[in-house]
Amino acid sequence: MRYLIGEEEKEAEKYMKEAVKVASGSLCLKSKCGTVVVKNGKIIGQGYNAPPLDDPKFRRCLNTYALPKDYKYDRTCCMHAEQRAIIDALKKDPKSLAGARLYFIRIDADGNIKKAGKPYCTICSRMALDAGISEFLLWHDEGICAYETGEYNALSYKNIKENT
Repeated sequence: MRYLIGEEEKEAEKYMKEAVKVASGSLCLKSKCGTVVVKNGKIIGQGYNAPPLDDPKFRRCLNTYALPKDYKYDRTCCMHAEQRAIIDALKKDPKSLAGARLYFIRIDADGNIKKAGKPYCTICSRMALDAGISEFLLWHDEGICAYETGEYNALSYKNIKENT
């Protein structure tokens, strides 16, 4: 992992702000997230979190489940923003993702950026890794951090293990 500086940081801020715009379309009732996938200076995929097919009949956001602590599956009903952005890019060009960067952001109810914590989503990290995305970017309090996707995947598993 490395924190971006200089022109690379400015460029990343531009794409994070695009991800904020995407996140504003989120249909999730618990958390608004957005993702853009960028390759060669061009956004090739974008996505926000929402129920499958953007259909409220599939919404389960407000349900409460008594899940065991060792529950091994996703705890949300929504398609993740990262999943949708990857699918969006693949629909346009199945070979487009090799070497691309994924920018993920979460916003509050007023549209303000919520800084990211540690990597934790093994579902999205596996999908990004399998799709050939080279870097996964998060905006932490310390700045925008680029994780090599394999590293992001390993850290996601490590952080889940530490918190269970």
